[in-house]
Order: sequence, then structure tokens, then C-alpha cells
Amino acid sequence: MVDTGENVTQRVAPPAVDPAAGVQAYYAQNAGRLGQRYGSVTFEEVHGGVLDLLPPVPARVVDIGAGTGRDAAALAARGYQVVAAEPVRELREVAQQQHPSENVSWAEDSLPELSRLDETFDLALLSAVWMHLPLAERGRAMERLAALLAPAGLLVISLRRGDPPTDRVMFDVPAEDVVSLGERAGLRLVRLVEEGRDRLGRADVWWQTVVLRKGEG
Repeated sequence: MVDTGENVTQRVAPPAVDPAAGVQAYYAQNAGRLGQRYGSVTFEEVHGGVLDLLPPVPARVVDIGAGTGRDAAALAARGYQVVAAEPVRELREVAQQQHPSENVSWAEDSLPELSRLDETFDLALLSAVWMHLPLAERGRAMERLAALLAPAGLLVISLRRGDPPTDRVMFDVPAEDVVSLGERAGLRLVRLVEEGRDRLGRADVWWQTVVLRKGEG
């Protein structure tokens, strides 16, 4: 660089931020509060539009991004054997305090790799998780989910819609994008549920749920 003798302010690009790390930091710091908030609505209220599609008991279920354990515990209470995958230690601790269950085993794992899961499942649930994935990771994540499903297994993905919040990394992902990625991974659409209003009363948030099945079923 040539020194012109002028005062030049150098613009330095900010360090790259790992989106997943940013998300995890938010949930770690707010684990206790979120446990109370998410526990204020039931599994049945949140997932009522897909309950009739759940596989018969007994079945193997994985709850990916299980958070504070509401859904994992509810599925276990219905008679399923549940693996709850959650990367944030603080959330796992809240979950095991609030929703202890012998039928739930916890794994420190996350998309897109899910490297610690080495079996297949009849049902994979992602409740308010997919919208945290950057675009570049979604195709790989869908391929991994398809590989985790047993023949005729179901994948249920709930999507938070609306403008993303500013306090964590999140994207507004339409259901059509999820369906398209699923088809490329060998999954077919079973149901698209337009949830409408947010169960926690947020006026600017609405939900869609995509249900995909592996193979012809």
C-alpha cells in the first residue's frame, strides 16, 4: 500500500459470526424463562393439526432441537421411546428438571450434522427449529433428516413465520421451500397445516407445519 501522507481510516470487516453459536447463546442465557414460556402451552395445542398422523405406539421418535422438553415429554407420555437432541446444555438442564421421563434420552446434537444419532426413527419432529438454519445448510440438513427416517417415517417441521426477531439468528422460511427440499431428498408432502395465530399471543407471528413422509408409505 502506498503511503500518501493522508489520514486514512481503515475499514475492517467484522469477524465472522457462527449463526448457530449466536442462536445457542440466546437460548443458553434465557433457558429458565423460556422453559416457563414454552410450558404455558401444551403439546396438543401446538401440534393439534398433525396428531392424527402420529405413528402407532410403540415407535421410535426423535425430537430435534428439543429445547425445554415439552414435546419430548408429551410424546414419551403417549408411549413412544424418544431421543431428544438439543445442543444447548442450559436448555437440557431445564428440560430434565421440568419434564423428567425414563422414556426420553437426551443427546447433545444439532443440525445439519446430527452426528451422534446412529439409528432410524418412525417420527422426526422439528418444532420451531428449521428457521434457524442458514440457506446454505438446509439442503444438507434435509438429506440428513431423510436418512434418519425409517421406511414410511414421518418428518414434522413447524415454521415460525413473520419478520425475524433481532435478538437471535432466524429466517422467515416459507413452507414451499421446505417441501421442495424434502422432495429432492425423497420425501413426499403429506400435509401442510396453516396454523394462523401464534399460541403465545405475538401479533406479528404466525405458523405453518409441514408433514413429509419417506417413500410411498
